[in-house]
Amino acid sequence: MRDNRRWLGIVLLIVASSAAAPAAESPRARPSRLAGRVPLAVAQTQGSEAAPRDAELRETARRGIAALMYGDPDGAIEIFQQIQKADPQSPLGYLFEADATWWTIYLTTGNLVDPDVFDVARSSTSPYDSHFEDMVNAAIRKANARVHAHQDEARNYLYEGMAYGLKGRFYGLRDNDLPTARAGKKMRALLLTALKMDPSLEDAYLGLGIYNYFVDTLPTIVKMLKFLIGLPAGGRELGLEQLRRATDKGDLVRDEAKFYLAKDFSRRSEAEFDESLELFQQLAHAYPDNMLWTLLSGSLEIRLGRAEQGEDLYREALAKTARTKSEVGQALHREARKALLRRHPNDRFGD
Repeated sequence: MRDNRRWLGIVLLIVASSAAAPAAESPRARPSRLAGRVPLAVAQTQGSEAAPRDAELRETARRGIAALMYGDPDGAIEIFQQIQKADPQSPLGYLFEADATWWTIYLTTGNLVDPDVFDVARSSTSPYDSHFEDMVNAAIRKANARVHAHQDEARNYLYEGMAYGLKGRFYGLRDNDLPTARAGKKMRALLLTALKMDPSLEDAYLGLGIYNYFVDTLPTIVKMLKFLIGLPAGGRELGLEQLRRATDKGDLVRDEAKFYLAKDFSRRSEAEFDESLELFQQLAHAYPDNMLWTLLSGSLEIRLGRAEQGEDLYREALAKTARTKSEVGQALHREARKALLRRHPNDRFGD
């Protein structure tokens, strides 16, 4: 069963994948308006020897994360590259450019409407793979260098852990369980170290939460990997509690944690479909231009027996992506059409 074969890949999706700003700070502007906006404190340091503080870089990162949650990876990458320019030695800009690149890979090769949404990639490679690897490896090197230089060690342990989460997420999309598990084990150790040094780093609970949840709910795979690489045990209830904590208290990952909590609730083993739908609806309300959230909400409506409402959401996504020129938008259009064709195979839906 695919759920038992590939869910391990999701364990690593976690921390790094595109995080989102706290709900109270989620901008309502379209992502195209975000790309050129850099906080004054960062802009003033460009061209000077003084690098901006990490807090200032995170302010810029939140704008990029919002663009990513709006479904605009290209606009997000423009913002993350501004961080790289402002402080080339910081892992933050490279980390989130890798994250945005992963989302591009996923949105253009994944099955976006399947209940196990991260479960399937249509191809074993993509044109973006080498760039993703360059960015994630740069983030790991730069975070590790700062740790060894005793520069903001706790936060750089966090960033390094997030980068290993991205590596595992990439391997998991390609159904490579062993490298996924190895990256997950490394990620877990780094996040725990970060929290031990600074318990206020609430973003770490997203990665730990998804790790603990899925390791505990995949017994067959875990037994094998425990033997092969000494994969630490997890805990379902602890994992859900940690995800809720990241949703409530996280800095960069609140909406990302909301997404994963919704995915957990949508699993048939949990069957908390009403709670899952509510969380996806919150994401759709916060980021209305991203038709991924609309498609996922439609899928949950259908699971709850409200086929008409679900199909209306599929049709909304189909219509709003009909004339898009972006690769991501075209992929979302194909997925909306595919979802409708499954239910009405004799219709054409405009194509």
